[in-house]
Amino acid sequence: MCLGIPGQITEIADAACKLAIVNIGGVKRQVNIACIVDEEHPVESCVGDWVLVHVGFAMNRIAEEEAAETLELLAEIARSQEQVLN
Repeated sequence: MCLGIPGQITEIADAACKLAIVNIGGVKRQVNIACIVDEEHPVESCVGDWVLVHVGFAMNRIAEEEAAETLELLAEIARSQEQVLN
């Protein structure tokens, strides 16, 4: 099973290597965005996009609403896990 975590691209770290900085729940990580760029959506236009990140790669773009829903579900799972452990 694969888990993609929503994050928002905040800046381009290296356009030539297709690397961007993605904010994932307040943590900024360098992520490869090669899977989501093409002629219609070049590297420079990705800032602000919401993406699903898996093992350091932005796998696809998602809507901001979908990202918010997914982040809330992940937070709910974390809260439930805390209750089980306590």
